[in-house]
Amino acid sequence: MENTIISAGMPGVWQIVLIAVLILLLFGGKKIPEMMKGLGQGMKEFKNAVKEPEEEEIKSEKTDSEAKN
Repeated sequence: MENTIISAGMPGVWQIVLIAVLILLLFGGKKIPEMMKGLGQGMKEFKNAVKEPEEEEIKSEKTDSEAKN
């Protein structure tokens, strides 16, 4: 009975290999680099979008402090 319990922890090496093989079979070798490039660009855009409001706040704080002086 204990063998039927599914572990909710980190996947093992064989699970990762199986997932990689399935992805390779589903998408093919040529499509995977394109997908990774798109993922990288999306992450870069997300980081820039998160960083922009911080930079705008810093600029507005500087102009506010200069206006008070």
